[in-house]
Amino acid sequence: MLRQHKLGEADRIVTLLTRDHGLVRAVAKGVRRTRSKFGSRLEPFAHIDAQLHPGRNLDIVTQVVSIDAFAADIVNDYGRYTCGCAMLETAERLAGEERAPAPALHRLTVGVLRAVADGSRPRDLLLDAYLLRAMGIAGWAPALTECARCATPGPHRAFHIAAGGSVCPHCRPAGSTTPPLGVLDLMSALHDGDWEAAQGAPQSHRSYVSGLVAAHLQWHLERQLKTLPLVERFYQADRSVAERRAALIGQDSECG
Repeated sequence: MLRQHKLGEADRIVTLLTRDHGLVRAVAKGVRRTRSKFGSRLEPFAHIDAQLHPGRNLDIVTQVVSIDAFAADIVNDYGRYTCGCAMLETAERLAGEERAPAPALHRLTVGVLRAVADGSRPRDLLLDAYLLRAMGIAGWAPALTECARCATPGPHRAFHIAAGGSVCPHCRPAGSTTPPLGVLDLMSALHDGDWEAAQGAPQSHRSYVSGLVAAHLQWHLERQLKTLPLVERFYQADRSVAERRAALIGQDSECG
């Protein structure tokens, strides 16, 4: 389930990403009442099996069965929650028209939310890997191993968002950026699932990649994701705490 909003005094309109029918919006009647038979199962991040009855304008939710119970692990941790919200917003934006089958995007989204919930990998890497792969499903993945304009095999140092990714010296447009060595390799590792290489990358490269990936996605969407600033602010605060902690540890070791 991607999101929900109130309807009347007791109902909600829910937005679902389904495997066979893509985006589906439906009315969950009475779900805000305390005695609702499936209210607790209809929350963002929930992986569910839902039965819908055709309505005049929107379908009606008639039954909900939980498949995976990882939503609580995401909602109860603010870092996971902000990352998850960015993933859900991206999924809705990239799913396209309502009722268009989206099996690859559905499979990718369920898998990454499960990984976010169990905390097995760093949240920032999971988010960037998801954004890169989701853009690949939509046909917007940045070129990383060849020139985006002439397809000359790389690696190439320059990157230009409007051109479509990395560009060779002959095709390099004005305004291209030159990321530090290793940044585009990290993007490739995230896209391809090379987690050993990705997790070994320095934090400076990870931060640079996050900026490039977000800019590339939002350029194609032609609008900003509302949830990404929340993720960025949390990371900045998280890094500040980590840096202060490291400084204190350093002081302790010097004093000892």
